[in-house]
Amino acid sequence: MTTPWKPLTDSQWAAISPFLPLQRKRKHDLRCIVNALLWQLRTGCQWRNLPFEHLPWQTICYYFHRWKLDGTIETLNAALNQADRIRAGRAALPSLLCIDSQSVKLAPMGSEARGLDVHKAVNGRKRQWVVDAQGRLWVVGVHAANQADGPSAVKLIGDVLWRCGERLVVICGDQAYNGVFKEALAGWSLEFEKASRPESARGFVPIAKRWVVERSIAWTNFFRRLVKDYEYTTSSSVCWLYLANIQLMLQRLQDIDQT
Repeated sequence: MTTPWKPLTDSQWAAISPFLPLQRKRKHDLRCIVNALLWQLRTGCQWRNLPFEHLPWQTICYYFHRWKLDGTIETLNAALNQADRIRAGRAALPSLLCIDSQSVKLAPMGSEARGLDVHKAVNGRKRQWVVDAQGRLWVVGVHAANQADGPSAVKLIGDVLWRCGERLVVICGDQAYNGVFKEALAGWSLEFEKASRPESARGFVPIAKRWVVERSIAWTNFFRRLVKDYEYTTSSSVCWLYLANIQLMLQRLQDIDQT
Protein backbone atom coordinates (compact mmCIF):
# COMPACT_ATOMS: atom_id res chain seq x y z
CA MET A 1 0.00 0.00 0.00
CA THR A 2 2.96 2.35 0.35
CA THR A 3 3.76 2.08 -3.37
CA PRO A 4 2.84 5.04 -5.61
CA TRP A 5 -0.61 5.05 -7.15
CA LYS A 6 -0.79 3.40 -10.56
CA PRO A 7 -3.61 3.20 -13.13
CA LEU A 8 -5.60 0.00 -13.50
CA THR A 9 -3.83 -2.78 -15.34
CA ASP A 10 -5.56 -4.76 -18.07
CA SER A 11 -6.20 -7.68 -15.72
CA GLN A 12 -7.62 -5.40 -13.02
CA TRP A 13 -9.88 -3.67 -15.52
CA ALA A 14 -11.03 -7.05 -16.85
CA ALA A 15 -12.07 -8.00 -13.31
CA ILE A 16 -14.34 -4.99 -12.78
CA SER A 17 -15.50 -4.03 -16.28
CA PRO A 18 -18.34 -6.65 -16.41
CA PHE A 19 -20.06 -4.76 -13.59
CA LEU A 20 -19.96 -1.37 -15.34
CA PRO A 21 -22.32 -0.09 -18.07
CA LEU A 22 -20.12 -0.51 -21.14
CA GLN A 23 -22.91 -1.33 -23.57
CA ARG A 24 -22.86 2.02 -25.40
CA LYS A 25 -20.19 4.41 -26.59
CA ARG A 26 -19.49 7.29 -24.19
CA LYS A 27 -17.70 10.59 -24.43
CA HIS A 28 -15.47 9.67 -21.51
CA ASP A 29 -13.84 6.27 -21.01
CA LEU A 30 -15.17 4.58 -17.86
CA ARG A 31 -11.74 3.12 -17.21
CA CYS A 32 -10.43 6.68 -16.87
CA ILE A 33 -13.34 7.49 -14.55
CA VAL A 34 -12.47 4.58 -12.24
CA ASN A 35 -8.78 5.53 -12.32
CA ALA A 36 -9.68 9.09 -11.32
CA LEU A 37 -11.82 7.89 -8.41
CA LEU A 38 -9.08 5.60 -7.12
CA TRP A 39 -6.53 8.40 -7.49
CA GLN A 40 -8.77 10.71 -5.50
CA LEU A 41 -9.24 8.01 -2.86
CA ARG A 42 -5.47 7.67 -2.43
CA THR A 43 -4.56 11.37 -2.51
CA GLY A 44 -7.58 12.96 -0.82
CA CYS A 45 -7.94 15.66 -3.46
CA GLN A 46 -11.07 17.85 -3.59
CA TRP A 47 -13.44 17.36 -6.51
CA ARG A 48 -12.69 20.78 -8.04
CA ASN A 49 -8.93 20.23 -7.81
CA LEU A 50 -8.79 16.98 -9.76
CA PRO A 51 -5.86 17.40 -12.18
CA PHE A 52 -7.29 15.59 -15.23
CA GLU A 53 -7.29 18.05 -18.12
CA HIS A 54 -9.53 16.07 -20.47
CA LEU A 55 -11.82 14.72 -17.77
CA PRO A 56 -14.03 17.35 -16.06
CA TRP A 57 -14.39 16.96 -12.32
CA GLN A 58 -18.17 17.23 -12.72
CA THR A 59 -18.13 14.06 -14.83
CA ILE A 60 -16.12 12.11 -12.25
CA CYS A 61 -18.40 13.33 -9.48
CA TYR A 62 -21.47 12.40 -11.51
CA TYR A 63 -20.38 8.79 -11.97
CA PHE A 64 -19.43 8.45 -8.32
CA HIS A 65 -22.91 9.50 -7.20
CA ARG A 66 -24.61 7.50 -9.94
CA TRP A 67 -22.78 4.30 -8.99
CA LYS A 68 -23.46 5.05 -5.33
CA LEU A 69 -27.21 5.35 -5.88
CA ASP A 70 -27.63 2.35 -8.20
CA GLY A 71 -25.51 0.04 -6.01
CA THR A 72 -22.73 -0.52 -8.54
CA ILE A 73 -19.93 0.18 -6.04
CA GLU A 74 -21.38 -2.12 -3.39
CA THR A 75 -22.01 -4.89 -5.92
CA LEU A 76 -18.49 -4.60 -7.28
CA ASN A 77 -17.07 -4.78 -3.76
CA ALA A 78 -18.96 -7.99 -2.98
CA ALA A 79 -17.97 -9.58 -6.30
CA LEU A 80 -14.27 -8.88 -5.78
CA ASN A 81 -14.47 -10.20 -2.22
CA GLN A 82 -15.92 -13.47 -3.50
CA ALA A 83 -13.32 -13.73 -6.26
CA ASP A 84 -10.49 -13.13 -3.79
CA ARG A 85 -11.84 -15.74 -1.37
CA ILE A 86 -12.05 -18.30 -4.16
CA ARG A 87 -8.45 -17.55 -5.21
CA ALA A 88 -7.45 -18.10 -1.57
CA GLY A 89 -9.02 -21.55 -1.63
CA ARG A 90 -12.09 -20.62 0.43
CA ALA A 91 -15.81 -20.65 -0.19
CA ALA A 92 -17.12 -17.57 -1.98
CA LEU A 93 -19.18 -16.46 1.04
CA PRO A 94 -17.89 -16.35 4.64
CA SER A 95 -19.31 -18.30 7.56
CA LEU A 96 -17.72 -15.99 10.14
CA LEU A 97 -17.62 -12.21 10.28
CA CYS A 98 -16.05 -9.74 12.69
CA ILE A 99 -17.49 -6.34 13.65
CA ASP A 100 -15.92 -3.29 15.23
CA SER A 101 -16.28 0.49 15.13
CA GLN A 102 -13.99 3.41 14.34
CA SER A 103 -14.62 7.02 15.33
CA VAL A 104 -13.27 9.65 12.93
CA LYS A 105 -13.34 13.42 12.87
CA LEU A 106 -15.80 15.09 10.53
CA ALA A 107 -14.82 18.03 8.34
CA PRO A 108 -16.53 21.33 9.26
CA MET A 109 -18.71 21.38 6.14
CA GLY A 110 -20.21 17.98 6.91
CA SER A 111 -23.43 18.50 8.85
CA GLU A 112 -25.28 15.20 8.42
CA ALA A 113 -24.86 12.70 11.28
CA ARG A 114 -22.44 14.52 13.55
CA GLY A 115 -21.89 13.67 17.22
CA LEU A 116 -19.33 13.50 20.00
CA ASP A 117 -17.79 10.20 21.03
CA VAL A 118 -17.00 11.06 24.64
CA HIS A 119 -14.95 7.89 25.18
CA LYS A 120 -12.50 8.71 22.39
CA ALA A 121 -12.96 12.50 22.41
CA VAL A 122 -13.85 12.54 18.71
CA ASN A 123 -16.38 14.98 17.28
CA GLY A 124 -17.57 13.41 14.06
CA ARG A 125 -18.86 10.09 12.80
CA LYS A 126 -18.50 6.45 13.63
CA ARG A 127 -17.84 3.68 11.11
CA GLN A 128 -19.18 0.18 11.74
CA TRP A 129 -16.94 -2.36 10.00
CA VAL A 130 -18.03 -5.91 9.18
CA VAL A 131 -15.17 -7.98 7.73
CA ASP A 132 -14.46 -11.66 7.17
CA ALA A 133 -11.65 -13.68 8.75
CA GLN A 134 -9.07 -12.30 6.28
CA GLY A 135 -10.12 -8.66 6.65
CA ARG A 136 -12.23 -8.14 3.53
CA LEU A 137 -14.88 -5.48 4.06
CA TRP A 138 -18.36 -6.86 3.38
CA VAL A 139 -20.68 -4.36 5.01
CA VAL A 140 -20.07 -0.94 6.53
CA GLY A 141 -22.30 1.64 8.16
CA VAL A 142 -21.64 5.27 9.06
CA HIS A 143 -23.51 7.27 11.69
CA ALA A 144 -23.00 9.98 14.29
CA ALA A 145 -20.16 9.23 16.71
CA ASN A 146 -22.34 9.71 19.78
CA GLN A 147 -24.49 6.66 18.95
CA ALA A 148 -23.74 3.40 20.77
CA ASP A 149 -22.06 0.61 18.82
CA GLY A 150 -24.48 -2.24 19.53
CA PRO A 151 -27.86 -0.60 18.82
CA SER A 152 -26.47 1.13 15.72
CA ALA A 153 -25.07 -2.13 14.35
CA VAL A 154 -28.51 -3.77 14.45
CA LYS A 155 -29.38 -1.81 11.32
CA LEU A 156 -26.60 -3.60 9.44
CA ILE A 157 -27.91 -7.12 10.04
CA GLY A 158 -30.20 -7.00 7.02
CA ASP A 159 -27.33 -5.98 4.73
CA VAL A 160 -25.07 -8.65 6.25
CA LEU A 161 -27.63 -11.39 5.64
CA TRP A 162 -28.23 -10.14 2.11
CA ARG A 163 -24.52 -10.40 1.27
CA CYS A 164 -23.47 -13.43 3.33
CA GLY A 165 -26.65 -15.13 4.54
CA GLU A 166 -26.15 -18.48 2.82
CA ARG A 167 -23.21 -19.59 4.98
CA LEU A 168 -23.03 -17.09 7.81
CA VAL A 169 -23.07 -18.66 11.27
CA VAL A 170 -21.07 -16.48 13.68
CA ILE A 171 -20.34 -12.78 14.12
CA CYS A 172 -17.52 -11.80 16.49
CA GLY A 173 -17.31 -8.53 18.37
CA ASP A 174 -16.29 -6.89 21.63
CA GLN A 175 -18.34 -6.18 24.75
CA ALA A 176 -20.11 -3.24 23.10
CA TYR A 177 -22.06 -5.67 20.89
CA ASN A 178 -22.84 -8.17 23.65
CA GLY A 179 -26.34 -6.85 24.27
CA VAL A 180 -28.94 -5.51 21.87
CA PHE A 181 -26.91 -6.59 18.86
CA LYS A 182 -26.45 -10.12 20.22
CA GLU A 183 -30.19 -10.42 20.89
CA ALA A 184 -31.00 -9.22 17.38
CA LEU A 185 -28.64 -11.81 15.88
CA ALA A 186 -30.35 -14.56 17.88
CA GLY A 187 -33.60 -13.60 16.21
CA TRP A 188 -31.98 -14.51 12.88
CA SER A 189 -30.48 -17.76 14.24
CA LEU A 190 -26.99 -16.26 14.20
CA GLU A 191 -24.46 -16.73 16.98
CA PHE A 192 -22.54 -13.90 18.58
CA GLU A 193 -19.06 -14.61 19.90
CA LYS A 194 -17.47 -12.09 22.23
CA ALA A 195 -13.78 -11.58 21.54
CA SER A 196 -11.99 -9.97 24.46
CA ARG A 197 -8.55 -10.05 26.08
CA PRO A 198 -7.95 -12.32 29.08
CA GLU A 199 -8.41 -10.57 32.41
CA SER A 200 -4.90 -11.60 33.50
CA ALA A 201 -3.23 -10.13 30.39
CA ARG A 202 -0.91 -7.13 30.69
CA GLY A 203 0.07 -4.71 27.95
CA PHE A 204 -0.85 -5.17 24.30
CA VAL A 205 -2.43 -8.54 23.49
CA PRO A 206 -3.67 -9.37 19.98
CA ILE A 207 -7.18 -10.74 20.41
CA ALA A 208 -8.08 -13.73 18.28
CA LYS A 209 -10.39 -12.86 15.35
CA ARG A 210 -10.93 -9.31 16.57
CA TRP A 211 -7.47 -8.14 15.51
CA VAL A 212 -8.43 -8.79 11.89
CA VAL A 213 -11.05 -6.05 11.79
CA GLU A 214 -8.70 -3.69 13.62
CA ARG A 215 -6.08 -4.34 10.94
CA SER A 216 -8.63 -3.54 8.23
CA ILE A 217 -9.44 -0.27 9.98
CA ALA A 218 -5.72 0.53 10.12
CA TRP A 219 -5.44 0.07 6.35
CA THR A 220 -7.53 3.21 5.85
CA ASN A 221 -4.48 5.24 6.89
CA PHE A 222 -3.08 4.60 3.41
CA PHE A 223 -6.04 6.45 1.84
CA ARG A 224 -5.98 10.17 2.54
CA ARG A 225 -9.64 10.52 1.62
CA LEU A 226 -10.48 8.29 4.60
CA VAL A 227 -8.22 9.53 7.39
CA LYS A 228 -10.93 12.10 8.09
CA ASP A 229 -14.57 12.15 7.01
CA TYR A 230 -14.90 14.86 4.36
CA GLU A 231 -18.30 13.81 3.01
CA TYR A 232 -21.58 15.71 3.25
CA THR A 233 -23.59 12.49 3.48
CA THR A 234 -23.01 9.18 5.22
CA SER A 235 -23.87 7.31 2.01
CA SER A 236 -20.85 8.89 0.30
CA SER A 237 -18.68 7.95 3.27
CA VAL A 238 -19.81 4.34 2.94
CA CYS A 239 -18.99 4.23 -0.78
CA TRP A 240 -15.46 5.57 -0.28
CA LEU A 241 -14.84 2.80 2.25
CA TYR A 242 -16.06 0.22 -0.27
CA LEU A 243 -13.79 1.76 -2.91
CA ALA A 244 -10.84 1.37 -0.55
CA ASN A 245 -11.60 -2.33 -0.16
CA ILE A 246 -12.02 -2.60 -3.94
CA GLN A 247 -8.56 -1.08 -4.37
CA LEU A 248 -7.10 -3.63 -1.93
CA MET A 249 -8.76 -6.54 -3.74
CA LEU A 250 -7.49 -5.26 -7.10
CA GLN A 251 -3.99 -4.94 -5.67
CA ARG A 252 -4.12 -8.56 -4.53
CA LEU A 253 -5.19 -9.54 -8.02
CA GLN A 254 -2.23 -7.67 -9.49
CA ASP A 255 0.18 -9.28 -7.01
CA ILE A 256 -1.06 -12.72 -8.02
CA ASP A 257 -0.63 -11.93 -11.72
CA GLN A 258 2.96 -10.87 -11.14
CA THR A 259 3.93 -14.07 -9.33
